Amino acid sequence: MKKIFIIIVLLLCCTGSAYSANNLSFIYINGSNNNDDKMKTWYENGVKKLHPLLRKRFLNNSAIKKSYKKIGGLNIKEEPVIFFWGYDSKNELDYVKGQLEISKMVSSSGAYLVRNLITQYMHDAIWVQKSHNMLPILDDLNEKVKSEAAQGNGVMLYGYSAGTFVAYEYMFNKLRYVNLEKLFTALDSDEDFMKFVKSNPRNDTCLSALSDSYGALGTLSASGHLIVNPNKEQLKKNYLELDEVTEKACAPKDKVFGVVNFASPLPLFYSDISDPEYELNYYNRLMIKYILENGIFLITVNFREDPLGFPSNRNVTISEIEKVLDMKIENPSGVIYDNSGVWSKRMFPLAHTSYWTARGTFTKAIVKSCVNGYKFQYDEKYQKKILKKKNKKSELL
Repeated sequence: MKKIFIIIVLLLCCTGSAYSANNLSFIYINGSNNNDDKMKTWYENGVKKLHPLLRKRFLNNSAIKKSYKKIGGLNIKEEPVIFFWGYDSKNELDYVKGQLEISKMVSSSGAYLVRNLITQYMHDAIWVQKSHNMLPILDDLNEKVKSEAAQGNGVMLYGYSAGTFVAYEYMFNKLRYVNLEKLFTALDSDEDFMKFVKSNPRNDTCLSALSDSYGALGTLSASGHLIVNPNKEQLKKNYLELDEVTEKACAPKDKVFGVVNFASPLPLFYSDISDPEYELNYYNRLMIKYILENGIFLITVNFREDPLGFPSNRNVTISEIEKVLDMKIENPSGVIYDNSGVWSKRMFPLAHTSYWTARGTFTKAIVKSCVNGYKFQYDEKYQKKILKKKNKKSELL
């Protein structure tokens, strides 16, 4: 029985909650410093070399292969799907570079060199986090996901470097984890409106569908608080139209099977999610609960030599996650797992851009992380073995 359960769980690793679907598209999201033709070509060439081997690794993995045999096999799209947002930041980057040339005349060579490096590596990462820059990118990515879904394909998102921000924000804003009755209860809505909501149930939705950019229910403030439309009649009208808005604004239901983030500086730029006073944490907790209950996985793979590859989390059990979230995870099947100790055998100045050249090591680590992540959560014997090793290491510190 345990072996059967593990096989089912491994199957979920690549199919999410849509058991009948075995067609997958891999969507690759670019990172920082990819905003001209030369860097676009560099990125695309890297992906085109990486994708065939990654596809082969998934198709030939014995555990995954055995699982998919039961439903007629696994079909991963031969061609990679590349989502490129780099051009969007080019104008602003050109402006900063112009300012750099001015500073070159009055700065020491050392100071200029540091400024230049910061500009090249950090500008896009900072630029893309700003809501007015990020939200249009998320809508464009969602159109790409919808296009694949219309062809009968589920998607796996691969976020590289600052592309991890886009992948994370896509899940945060586009996954349908918001239950409206629970949301308005948490917002202490008045009795009249709660009665209206209960009398007119609507499908679960996403944060994008709630925002004023879609003319829906309100505005998300900078602190993460949903400011509901104060016009009650307009609010009720928008509420009744929400299912239609959800289909337009949110990810296709059961089509986002997972995210793999790599070369990820995500914790460095999103450290505010650790602040208990930050109200977006309420939605972040709901997203994590949704991921775990719907067979979705969130995997982080970093080379240990990569100075910008930050571990996303300490690997913990479902019960530990429940304590952190202060929520009950019902029938968990998804995974959040980090593998930031992959040895690329590259010098640290080159490691951040070597995921394509060290693709043999990298692709093997992705599939291994997927399989081991599920084993860590759902194979009790394997979990105890890993936790025992961790305890022994901590005793030596």
